[in-house]
Amino acid sequence: MSFIKKLKKVAANFIPSPIKIDFQKGGSSSVQEIAPYPKEVFWDSSVPVHKTDSGLEFVRTPTDRFKNLSGYTFVENYIDINGLRMHYVDEGPKDGQIILMLHGQPTWSYLYRKMITGLVEKGYRCIAPDLIGMGKSDKPIHEKYHSYDQHCLNILVFIQKLDLLNITTFVQDWGSLIGMRIVGENPNYFARVILANGDLPSFKTDSNPFYIPNPVVVNPKINLLKPAVAKYALKGMDYWFQSWILFCLNNMNTFVGEVMNLSTEVNLTEAETAGYQAPFPSFIFMAGPRTLPSMNAGIRGQQKVAIEGLKKFEKPFLSLIGLKDRLLGRRSIQKKWIAIVPGAKGQNHEQFENANHFIQEDIGDIMADRTHQFILNNPI
Repeated sequence: MSFIKKLKKVAANFIPSPIKIDFQKGGSSSVQEIAPYPKEVFWDSSVPVHKTDSGLEFVRTPTDRFKNLSGYTFVENYIDINGLRMHYVDEGPKDGQIILMLHGQPTWSYLYRKMITGLVEKGYRCIAPDLIGMGKSDKPIHEKYHSYDQHCLNILVFIQKLDLLNITTFVQDWGSLIGMRIVGENPNYFARVILANGDLPSFKTDSNPFYIPNPVVVNPKINLLKPAVAKYALKGMDYWFQSWILFCLNNMNTFVGEVMNLSTEVNLTEAETAGYQAPFPSFIFMAGPRTLPSMNAGIRGQQKVAIEGLKKFEKPFLSLIGLKDRLLGRRSIQKKWIAIVPGAKGQNHEQFENANHFIQEDIGDIMADRTHQFILNNPI
């Protein structure tokens, strides 16, 4: 270990945090029990709670939350996923080449508004679903719903129900962990892949360091992101990401706006920040963004088939990264996928100095252009 790394670890011991990490004790790979919410949590009992036929409880964000969103004027579309409404954007000519855009956490299809506008002008059919629990989609109120396998299945069913073929998919953040698995397991649906600030971890049952506490305890002392995770950022990537898992999972606040402003290089306007926050008026709507990071603890080898499939994926594959993203914009991740996927050979992979984690927000016009050029350079 270098002297600087040792110094950082020593310094971390003197930084306070309301988050406590104990890898030795660990926890579960999925949400097991939820401790009673503390009295400080505002559970809005005026919000109607619906049930699917199977008894799954969910809420639906009021439509007035989505009025006059900055830069987002797309027509609403919905599809049923096991009794839950999944919302999606479907813009452009129905016979245009399909670009499927998958978002992550804590975002929704609003993240793709700049790219959609630019690509529709060029004649593409742009489809951007909101994950269940996010955006305009229905939101299960219990944390246990949100598992990696469930979200992968939801998007696969979405693709099948819309009868999508010859897809060019643009995947980022959790959209990549979900999308890359679907591509690897179902390559026949796809014509091209763009991986932008994304990854598909190769964790096995005994190699995944992350955990979900049992029980999950909402902690009113967890508030702002930086003070909560600064201690663990100095201890290395595993500690940093585990602190992110716990920051979200144990949080009683609607932290979406703060996270977006810390994860972009552009200065979001108040209206843009409000656009990202729109789906989540209060805690009862927040199970999705609170729980999605912890799905990483549930990746225990079920992605192995997909990784093997990606090793045989000879269709065009492009990697684009924003270097300000210290999580998924790392050169090592880009190099890994260029080496793994045969279809990455000879493509115009790029790195962008002026883009952070949410590369679609920072340089959406450039991402639209690179998507267009990628399709032109790799005709079906």
